Amino acid sequence: MTQRRLHLNAFLMNTGHHEASWRLPESDPYAHVELKHYVRLARIAERGTFDSLFLADGPQLWSNLAQRPAGALEPLTLLTALATATEHIGLIATASTSYNSPYNLARKFASLDIISGGRAGWNIVTTAGAEAARNFGLDAEPAHAERYARAAEFLDVALKLWDSWEDDAIVADKAAGVWGDDRKIHPPRHRGTYFSVAGALNVPRTPQGYPLLVQAGSSEDGKAFAARYAEAVFTAQQTLADAQAFYTDLKSRTAQAGRDPGHIKVLPGIVPVLGSTEAEARAAEQLLEDHIVYDHGVERLEGLLQLPAGTLQLDAQLPAGLPPESAVEGAKSRYTLVVELARRERLTVRQLIGRLGGGRGHLTFAGTPEQVAGQIETWFTQGAADGFNIMPAVLPSGLDAFVEHVVPLLRARGLFRDEYGPRQTLRERYGLPRPANQYLSPAPALV
Repeated sequence: MTQRRLHLNAFLMNTGHHEASWRLPESDPYAHVELKHYVRLARIAERGTFDSLFLADGPQLWSNLAQRPAGALEPLTLLTALATATEHIGLIATASTSYNSPYNLARKFASLDIISGGRAGWNIVTTAGAEAARNFGLDAEPAHAERYARAAEFLDVALKLWDSWEDDAIVADKAAGVWGDDRKIHPPRHRGTYFSVAGALNVPRTPQGYPLLVQAGSSEDGKAFAARYAEAVFTAQQTLADAQAFYTDLKSRTAQAGRDPGHIKVLPGIVPVLGSTEAEARAAEQLLEDHIVYDHGVERLEGLLQLPAGTLQLDAQLPAGLPPESAVEGAKSRYTLVVELARRERLTVRQLIGRLGGGRGHLTFAGTPEQVAGQIETWFTQGAADGFNIMPAVLPSGLDAFVEHVVPLLRARGLFRDEYGPRQTLRERYGLPRPANQYLSPAPALV
């Protein structure tokens, strides 16, 4: 029996995931729009034999300009450049089903998959928040359930488009003067609730068939969507017990949807803050927390909790009577995670902002490389994760330290690969089959 191995994804975010990372002397506050910064990060992750790297995105200006580096390069464009600077690592871009059309997005991901030799992945999001909605002519964000209904139809159309060319549609018979076989082109002719798409994609079927499908969201709608479509799930849990419950639930839902539970990989986020001693790691964590501007944190937290400005007091706990998750139309699962964290540990608003500063609700762990490797091993071996979304607090130093000091420990424990080996697609690296074409049927030979 093949030994189960960790999957590691590098989540790249400007100068690091900690909101104050840009204020450190080592950080370049302009790095978020510099290609050389991302090339460096991609090559560090590839040196560590990571499965993939990932770029978040949203069709709106994140936060205010005072808080941290704002704005971001469009991820599919950036990943196309990174495809030429790397050889093995997967390239996962976030793109919204609420503010794109299936044809254009399917074409972009097919192009990235071809250019990269089969390394593309799509992090599928429905995009919460009224700011994004107003950028697309809407007065308010669509309801949570409606966003997921649209996402399901979007995926169905995208899959039809990626399958609209059979693998052998290109004949390239110079002698006969036949370049391709029109009988192996299958226009979707889709007409549904949200989309009407007639013609076949204008890009051939890709090395992977279609990109690795990734999903981020832990609400009930999100988990139902993931069980139906996702092949990897980025998630946030604060405790081993919560992570185990999510893992078990999602694998069960996937089986109930008629899919192999082994074909969906659960990757919780972890923000590792490393030091040669535990005290050194705690000091590095405290240095970052000392650079937080709490007024920004209060503003952001009031927005997440949908509270009027001025509601929260830094040295008091969250107010009683917050609405339940069912009443929230934004990021439901993250709302619940933050409220439960604050209630469970009886945190003041100041303490909660400090806890969220590094990973926005993802697990932050300060310790030695041995302690971080041990935490990862515990979650991996005790039914909480198939791997991790590594979210360094500071970039590039945090990613470099993880590759130099934690990855060798994971290898020594037999949990992670020593090298990439033969050229693989991203799907193959995640242990997933290449999907069969839904339109495939025998066709008579050309005469």
